[in-house]
Amino acid sequence: MNDPGPGSDFIEHGKLFIGGAFVDPAGDGGTIEVVSPHTERVFGRVPHASRADVDRAVAAARTAFDEGPWPRTALAERIEVVGRIKDAILVRHEEIARLISRENGSPVSWSVLAQALGAMMVWDAAITVARDFRYEERRAGVLGPILVRREPVGVVAAVVPWNVPQFTAAAKLGPALLAGCTAVLKPSPESPLDAYLLAEIAQEAGLPDGVLNIVPAGREVSEYLVGHPGVDKVSFTGSVAAGKRVMEVAARHLTRVTLELGGKSAAVILPDADLTAAVAGIVPNAWMNNGQACVAQTRVLAPRSHYDEIAERLAAAASALVVGDPLDPATEVGPLVAERQRQRSLDYIAIGQREGAKVLTGGGRPSGLDTGWYVEPTLFGDVAPGMRIAREEIFGPVICLLPYDDEADAVRIANDSDYGLSGSVWTADTEHGIDIARQVRTGTYSVNTFSLDMLGPFGGYKDSGLGREFGPEGFGEYLEHKMIHLPADYPAAPAQDAAGAAAGAAGTAGGTAGGTD
Repeated sequence: MNDPGPGSDFIEHGKLFIGGAFVDPAGDGGTIEVVSPHTERVFGRVPHASRADVDRAVAAARTAFDEGPWPRTALAERIEVVGRIKDAILVRHEEIARLISRENGSPVSWSVLAQALGAMMVWDAAITVARDFRYEERRAGVLGPILVRREPVGVVAAVVPWNVPQFTAAAKLGPALLAGCTAVLKPSPESPLDAYLLAEIAQEAGLPDGVLNIVPAGREVSEYLVGHPGVDKVSFTGSVAAGKRVMEVAARHLTRVTLELGGKSAAVILPDADLTAAVAGIVPNAWMNNGQACVAQTRVLAPRSHYDEIAERLAAAASALVVGDPLDPATEVGPLVAERQRQRSLDYIAIGQREGAKVLTGGGRPSGLDTGWYVEPTLFGDVAPGMRIAREEIFGPVICLLPYDDEADAVRIANDSDYGLSGSVWTADTEHGIDIARQVRTGTYSVNTFSLDMLGPFGGYKDSGLGREFGPEGFGEYLEHKMIHLPADYPAAPAQDAAGAAAGAAGTAGGTAGGTD
């Protein structure tokens, strides 16, 4: 992995974004080299934040929350600033998409929709939720009237992964900033470059100094951030193992956590399903983002009565996927983010074969792609629910096809997982599909489609995480609840108390109320 020669489009940043400005690193944290998954060559470099840099970033966020204008700014003004961030992402979406594709190998056609425009939609949805959210309400208590307030939680540590860096950053920063919080964003070492675009956008949007701080770093410094006593909440997206460690470290200071972790989601094809539509709907959402998506439909459950036909259709569709340069608009599956991820997929393919599963298509490096961290779109057949490939998150382009006997067996297999993040069912009877959805223990589910709606709650059961993102449920993760007891003779609440809609953002810990919308 060598630096490209003169004249290349090498990207280098020598500063960190702290306190509203690009500043020199405080400590000798070294640098992070960003490697192209397609060429295996270094094409970017940024500072690796040190503990001293994290201290500065947290201090800047702390000061901005405790003393700065942002938590005390009227909700309408916060919406205006965040709206400018959203609009700038739309204007620069092609630039953002191409950069992320260079960082993590995501096909650029998918990056445009999910990495960039998807992030813009997340910011926009957060604005919608913030505008309609009820921040105060009067209630009739047992001992007299009460006022219930929601107030910003404080300084948020937002730790995002490399697979969808801007999408997950928006999922955390959108509600946090709109609620009146301040934040320290910690990008992944594999994808730190796009965070600098976000810093530029936030600065140009007029976000006050210290409200957003960005410190790229690896695991050790990340752990220091989530365990920092100046942090009030941690919002983390990543692996189950890392999520458990985040929870453990954050518990030292009783820091609140939201964890969006892994998945091993099942797509259930019922016997009455339109197989053409089912396969067309499942394939792009099984191999999405090169298989590097927590919500990917990585287990496909097929009735034994239709198993052979479904296997044949899925294998044909998978083998037809275009694999290649992530910046080629025709590419549907690009390289994995790093050599370790490529080897992980190959190791699981070998494990599946040893366990007795049959490779229906794929299984190795694509022909003609001798450079880059590529793995063919791979489909396993004859998979039993107890096999490791059916139980463990591979996070690569490896999909399992499992037969089931009857509907009860399908639901049992779908639920027989340590995860519970996503899933889908495909059937001619939508109402019946909803009945299936009610039985599968996952945080999100789709009937005859696959979607992730930003106005509804997103999160998982079991090892897939704690808390929710998106919608009013996710917005509420960035707010504290306060009860104010009122005198018995205080006027009763009107039939429809409009205080919540009009109160704007709740005040800081010091009690200063936000302005009205």
